[in-house]
Amino acid sequence: MAAPGPGEYFNVGSHVSCLTCLGQRLQGEVVAFDYQSKMLTLKCASSSGKPNLSDVVLINLAYVSEVDIINDRTETPPPLASLNVSKLANRARTEKEDKLSQAYAISAGVSVEGQQLFQTIHKTIKDCKWQEKNIIVMDDVVISPPYQVENCKGKEGSALSHVRKIVEKHFRDVESQKSVQRSQAQQTQKDSTLSS
Repeated sequence: MAAPGPGEYFNVGSHVSCLTCLGQRLQGEVVAFDYQSKMLTLKCASSSGKPNLSDVVLINLAYVSEVDIINDRTETPPPLASLNVSKLANRARTEKEDKLSQAYAISAGVSVEGQQLFQTIHKTIKDCKWQEKNIIVMDDVVISPPYQVENCKGKEGSALSHVRKIVEKHFRDVESQKSVQRSQAQQTQKDSTLSS
């Protein structure tokens, strides 16, 4: 393979602007570039608009019609930030446990409603797990099928009360979402009937 020519190599820290074959303009700072695969990684302004965040975009240069170097950086790039490996390992372990819990629920034949409720509770209270088809929250509250408020059992107190409120809100939100979907479906049906 021949050495890269001018405009075929991008230094880390340079600012470039790319026009994709779909007409999308991407502009940002070069974070990485792989010459063999023609993959360019850019750090761009955050799409959320938050100033302390950035979007990282991977660009396959095979699908780019134009690349302009706005500001070429020739000096050595700053050292990479150190990674907190133990924090990353903990996050990976937690994600793995969550996925195994989801797989367990599916293999145990838990209803979709039960799985959704578990996910809702888990967002607020991390200390929840499956025990066969029952949801165990903080080792104090047991929610059995069909996973309604009246199926929450445990020692009366703040934990049980809190879990009941989460379950109640979950089903209120689900019903509200279904209501919106029904009204949208009815409106679509009404519109298609009128156009016929």
